[in-house]
Amino acid sequence: MGGVQTSRGALAPPGYALLSWQGWRVLLHRRAWAAGAALLILLLAAGSAILAAGSEGLTPWSALRAAWGQGDPMHVFLVQALRLPRIAAALLSGFAFGVAGCLLQTLTGNRLATPGVIGLDNGATAFAVASIVAVPASLAPPAMALMGAATAAALAFGLGGGSGTRGYRFVVVGIGVGAVFAALTNLMLARTGIDAANQAYPWTVGSLNARPASAVWILAAGLALAFPWAKYLARRLDPMRFSEAVAKGLGVPVARTRAATLAAAVLLSALSVSVAGPVGLVALAAPEAARYLCGRRGVPIATSGLAGAMLMLGADWAGRTWFAPIEIPVGVVTAVVGGPYLLWILLRRPARHSL
Repeated sequence: MGGVQTSRGALAPPGYALLSWQGWRVLLHRRAWAAGAALLILLLAAGSAILAAGSEGLTPWSALRAAWGQGDPMHVFLVQALRLPRIAAALLSGFAFGVAGCLLQTLTGNRLATPGVIGLDNGATAFAVASIVAVPASLAPPAMALMGAATAAALAFGLGGGSGTRGYRFVVVGIGVGAVFAALTNLMLARTGIDAANQAYPWTVGSLNARPASAVWILAAGLALAFPWAKYLARRLDPMRFSEAVAKGLGVPVARTRAATLAAAVLLSALSVSVAGPVGLVALAAPEAARYLCGRRGVPIATSGLAGAMLMLGADWAGRTWFAPIEIPVGVVTAVVGGPYLLWILLRRPARHSL
């Protein structure tokens, strides 16, 4: 029959596994779960290796002991104060970027609709830079980044119109909004002192060097709230990949789902920018990698997040080690890799399937 028979006699569709426990039943897509498990194992292995690597080389076992506060005090300081927070920032921000990109690409049906392309990253960056060079210091960059991303999203959504959330109209409007915020950021940097400009510079290119611990904790808390929300929205976004009439016929509240999805993407993008800066190309590549790994079924929220975390962690490691002792910001590394990928998306023949 092509299905999987469970102990209770239920039949799972081909490619799926039906798990049951005390009356609860969960239908799992085999390929998606295998891809997620493989990415998670790869992340753990890469994180452990990067934790031990560096100018002060440690063995993986000594690095893990130092992460738990055991062993040489110098190793404990090196791992807990320098390496571990940076790895955590890379994993959390990459995961959030990947989830936000998957939400926006699915909502618009367009692979170019990522937080960086439609202006959310530039809006968050402009407000974060303003908190350093143009407004009182009591307004922290993470809070200002959230306000900036929300402002950019409201402008893009309002100017694009309700129907503009599908196709290129929303993308083009978002590009214009992002260009305005980018110009404002450059104007503020040009008219401020050199010390303030140097302090704000990492927000303009994307960097994980010496990220404030408070911003990382805020990102972790926001991700803990937004990820279950995104998983819930994925069930509604799946039928919205077809026409609006089909989605409404299946009982999906299209307008509310669009607003909720955009709000979740804004929250995730703003919190990510507040930690890593505008590294939006991760949100472009991670969902596409996730769809390839999952066989393009459903909305791969979790796999997109894991792929984004892997991309961010790898890009940060490459920027720190390839040209050592010179450090290349993670935003520059992702731009070098993501730029040709963006051109490939624009120039290749459109695929017959849709998001």
